[in-house]
Order: sequence, then C-alpha cells, then structure tokens
Amino acid sequence: MPDDPTWSELAVAQVRQQSRLVASRSRQPLKIINPNSPGGSCHVVLASYGGGLVAGDSIRLRVRCEEGSRMLLTTQANTRIFKSIDGSQAEQLTEGFLAEKALAVVLPDPLVPQADSRYHQAQHWHLAADAMLLLADWWHAGRTDAGEKFAFTTFATELRVSVAGRLVLLDRFALRPEEHLATSQATFGPYHTALSLYLVGPPNDARFQQLAAALRRLPPLGQTDLHAQLAGRRCVVAVSQARDNVYVVRALGNSRLDLEPIYQAVSEALAAQELLGFQPLQRKY
Repeated sequence: MPDDPTWSELAVAQVRQQSRLVASRSRQPLKIINPNSPGGSCHVVLASYGGGLVAGDSIRLRVRCEEGSRMLLTTQANTRIFKSIDGSQAEQLTEGFLAEKALAVVLPDPLVPQADSRYHQAQHWHLAADAMLLLADWWHAGRTDAGEKFAFTTFATELRVSVAGRLVLLDRFALRPEEHLATSQATFGPYHTALSLYLVGPPNDARFQQLAAALRRLPPLGQTDLHAQLAGRRCVVAVSQARDNVYVVRALGNSRLDLEPIYQAVSEALAAQELLGFQPLQRKY
C-alpha cells in the first residue's frame, strides 16, 4: 500500500528477541507514546490533544505488527467526543496488519460521546493465518456522573477482521437517540456502559486456547444466558464462540466500575509469559 502522509503509522517488529516500536509517525490530533514495557512485548499508548476529539477531527492510524511480534495498544484515558456545533462529526479510522505469529492486544479506555456530539469509528484488521488479535470496543452513554445519558446526536462503530484475506468478523453498531429509544428494555434498559471483546486467532494455537478459556470464565457466577432473571444485576455478560477462530464477548453495566473486573480478568490472563508477559492494568493504575 503506498505511503499516505495523512495517516499516522506505527510498526512493531522483533529486535533481538524483543518486540520494539521500529517506526512511528503521528498526525494531529493523535500522539503516539511508547513507554518501556517488561516481558519482551511492545506497549504503545494513543493520546490526543485535549483528551478527546472535537467535531471535524479525523484520526487515521495504520498499524503493522511484523512476524512474531507482540504489541499492547492502549489509550491514555477516556476519549471524550465533544459537542458538534456545525453538524460535522469526529472520526477514527484504523487499519491493522498482523504478520505470521504476531499478537496484537487492543485495550482502549472507554469512548465518552458528550451531548450533541457526532462520532464514527471504523477498524479493519488483516491477519495472517496464524496471527492473533484480542480487541476491545468500550463506550459510555455520556457524562453519566453529571446526569448526561444518551444525549449525543449520532454514534457509530464498525469492526472488520480478515484472516488470510477472508473476512471472518463483521460487527456494526449505530445509535441515534432521537430515533432509537436507548433506555428501552430492547436496547440498553438501565445500563449506561457497553463493552465488546473480540478474540480472533488460530484455534489450535495454545495461546488462543488460553485466552479463549479466560473469556469463557468471564460471566458472573450463576449467569449463563441473558434471561428475565438477570433484571436488577449491575452488569450482564455473554460469551459466544462465533466461529472456530472467533470469540465475542458482550457486556453491559451501570458504570465503568461494574465492567472493570472484565478488563482485570483479561489483564491477568495476558500476564502469561507466552502472551504479553505483564499485566496491562498494573502498569496503568
């Protein structure tokens, strides 16, 4: 693919048995940070000026993980989507390429679309046949501590994952609160934060099996299905195996704290030496 100066870029490769950031280019409002990390993996943090995106901002990021490399991609803090005054939207576009036996873990903090904001996000990850991706997509209903819930104008997110050139995962979500009753029992009901986790990789790989087992342990004790008896729970979690090589986790909560145990459980699983070799949350908090 020809170089496009309007895109930010980062590349991770194995250098002397350590995964290292070997190329980086930031375009405003994105800033790429590369803190030291243990365990032989590369940690990349995405930050933005002002702690969020204003209408008209466009972040375009291309990620490359070379053969055998391991990368953790996180954000500095919650990404706030600020009010749109002129009807324009903020957007984030990500295109990722994982070579043979590469591992990419994407664990961002939640997106927080504020009142009257407009936001669109699209990701397409291209995996080699034996590469592995664990990716989270997390967003809030707004500044709920201030009483703001589903006050944004539009919110849309799309994820595509291809393995060896074949599309294996396509997930789209869009919400326009003026047209959709977000608080009905058919949509979010009493819940204000939504988290999706996606695991894609070779099903016979021991690392994939290890992470899949950790995901299957996520539902709270006694919860196996979404049914009427879940009413009143502070969070609900559903784990499904969509394909032999794809797992999907859906979780709804009343607050970030309700869903934080999910990130904590995933962080603990990733600490295995054959995965990241350290706990992402311990470094952050």
